[in-house]
Amino acid sequence: MAELSKEEIDERVAILKRYKKLLEQQRSKFQEYLKVLENQQNSIVSENPENLFEHTVLEEQIIKNIESLQKVIVPMNELYRQTTAASGKQDSVISALKTDLSSLQKKVLAQNSKNQQILRTHLSQIRMQLNNFRNPYSFNHSVYAQKENVASLVEIQA
Repeated sequence: MAELSKEEIDERVAILKRYKKLLEQQRSKFQEYLKVLENQQNSIVSENPENLFEHTVLEEQIIKNIESLQKVIVPMNELYRQTTAASGKQDSVISALKTDLSSLQKKVLAQNSKNQQILRTHLSQIRMQLNNFRNPYSFNHSVYAQKENVASLVEIQA
């Protein structure tokens, strides 16, 4: 194996530091996303549409941030992979971050799926309630439901 120059070592260290920082940022975004999803679940269960809307807006913002980070992480991952392939060494901190990220992604997907199922159940219950709703004015016993002739013109005298 050839000796690395000072510049090559510095470049590899810079890549490693930048990649680690990006992975940490992504991990914090996933943690934030998981908290929002958990709060969103509480809003669904408590049938609080205002909070549910706020959580949905937050969720969209976090997803956009994660997507932006991912666009930077993919090329950094390739640079990291190239430098580790050349040296044959992998950083244990990076490996731990990747494992943690994978675990968080699975938790986020599970929580998201759970929220969707709870929301589907609530929507189904609401539809059933609407279908079973009886209009008290639909019977002929009501003054408002009687079919009587009603004037179609109104005469105004001055």
